[in-house]
Order: sequence, then C-alpha cells, then structure tokens
Amino acid sequence: MAKALSHPVRVRALTILNERVASSADIARDMDLPVANVAYHVHTLLRLQCIEEVETRQVRGALEHRYRALRRPMLASEDMETLPASARNSLAGQFATKAFGDLRAAVESGTFEERTDPHLSWTPVILDEQGWKLVYELLAETLDHVLQEQAAAAGRLQDGQSGGPEVRSRLTIMHYEAPPAR
Repeated sequence: MAKALSHPVRVRALTILNERVASSADIARDMDLPVANVAYHVHTLLRLQCIEEVETRQVRGALEHRYRALRRPMLASEDMETLPASARNSLAGQFATKAFGDLRAAVESGTFEERTDPHLSWTPVILDEQGWKLVYELLAETLDHVLQEQAAAAGRLQDGQSGGPEVRSRLTIMHYEAPPAR
C-alpha cells in the first residue's frame, strides 16, 4: 500500500475507484490529466492488487477496461514506518488537501448545511506514549465499525429495506503530533 500511495495520481485514482467503477479515461477526465499518464498509474494499482478489472467493453473501436478498488487509500502505522519522512509528509499534505477541499465543496454546494447532525471537532489533547497508542487503536477500531456499517447499509439499500435513502458522506480521522507550542 505504501508504494501504491507514493504518487498523488495513484492516491486520487484509488479514491475515485473506492467510490465507483471507472476506466482510466473516466479517471483522467475527473483529474484533468492525460489518459496515458493515468493509465500508467492505474496499471500500477492493478499490479499492486489494490484494484481489479470488473468489465471490458468496446468503445469507439478500442477496448475500455473498467476497474473497482479492492483496498482503501490508507496506511497503517506499520506501512507508515516503511516510508521516508518526505513521503509521509507528502501523503499528509495530499490527505489534508483532499479532506479540506471536499469539506469546502460540501459547504459551497450547500450539502453541508442540509443536515443538522454533522460531526466536526478539533480537539487539542495532551497524551503520554501509552495514551497515544490507545487513541490510535480506538480510531482504527472506529474506522472498522464505520466500514462494517457501510457494508450493512449497502445491503439494506440494495434490498430496499427500511434504512432510509442513501446518504453519501465523508469520514476524516486525523490524529497527529501537534507542532511545537509557540
């Protein structure tokens, strides 16, 4: 996963493929990049087993390959340890840009204000090493629960059960060591 996320095009492509099935051309249009550049990175994600091909079809005399994600664009602590500091910093910057850009787009489009129950928090915390590790584990467990609920909701939506209408949402979890006090 560290290799897969070591380039911003792959991070964005994997994010798109976690949301829907798409071809390299679809992803290139979304990213406003040349198809050849995106196709190279999509092939890398395929080789790294982060995505799988789900469909091949004829489009204007050529074969179009469509893919879906097998893995989410996230790194566990053991993955992060394998990366040099510059790569960790780059990933953090990409993540923050995507997360806050998405929040900005929700505010600008009016979808943020449609619900009265979003959760936003920014909480400075002082921990010791043991507390740091406990918070890390709690956040990982929370994400696991959210992903399990997503799977359950997908079943309810597909079966037309009474879970209500589809709600597209975003979950951003950040836990990092704060910059030095001024």
